[in-house]
Amino acid sequence: MPLRTTGQLVGQAQANGTAIAAFNVITLEHAEAIVAGAEQAGRPVILQISENAVRFHHGRLAPIAAATTAVAELAAVPVAVHLDHVESRDLLHAVRGTGISSAMFDASTLDYAGNVAATAAATNWAHEHGLWLEAELGEVGGKDGAHAPGVRTDPVEAAEFVAATGVDALAVAVGSSHAMTDRTATLDFDLIARLREALAVPLVLHGSSGVPDDALARAVRAGIVKINVGTILNVAFTDAIRAQLDAGPVVDPRRYLAPAREAVARTVAHLVTTIA
Repeated sequence: MPLRTTGQLVGQAQANGTAIAAFNVITLEHAEAIVAGAEQAGRPVILQISENAVRFHHGRLAPIAAATTAVAELAAVPVAVHLDHVESRDLLHAVRGTGISSAMFDASTLDYAGNVAATAAATNWAHEHGLWLEAELGEVGGKDGAHAPGVRTDPVEAAEFVAATGVDALAVAVGSSHAMTDRTATLDFDLIARLREALAVPLVLHGSSGVPDDALARAVRAGIVKINVGTILNVAFTDAIRAQLDAGPVVDPRRYLAPAREAVARTVAHLVTTIA
């Protein structure tokens, strides 16, 4: 199936009052598993490559982007490819010619004025090159500490931010945290609803691995349109590999990578069905 754009898939989800899941790709096996899970469920999906993943691949975007877009183009369901949590302008500019149709530019660690200036510049460049751009306001947190209510996204400030930057979507801090390995996050559904009322652009939930199924479904009903998932896939991947290695001597990586890929596909199929 031809590669779709992130803007198309997010726009369709928003128009239908549903959400689309975006899953992090680290290796080729991740991309294959995510697409397999989406095909099992018959749902569209976004494959996203983070700046951290690019760093893992020796700072080179082109090889992992080529592999990911190739898998996406062979999918039986609509798939788009997205560049996630980009802080480097050089990396943002490297998407040209890769098949990646969108990026999340992350200047959320700057103060408000700095975030606006950096994000507006990134948005202008992205739109000049036909790219859809997501940004973040508030601090989702998690990788360097628990998320705190004090840094949650304010609806009034969010409306000002979107108007000032021209972004196409906004990742909001509403109670989730990155890198959670248990699903115990508590979301502020009232805040999500108020953000939906304040903004015309789609709302994005980062750190969704730590959110229980029922809360994800409720978040969609409250107004979340794009749901980012990463850690829970790595938990499934690693658990499956560990089980194979614990079962006896293995030297062929295909012996443990195949079950790991299948475990990720099952996780993806479950999650895309949960939020539909």
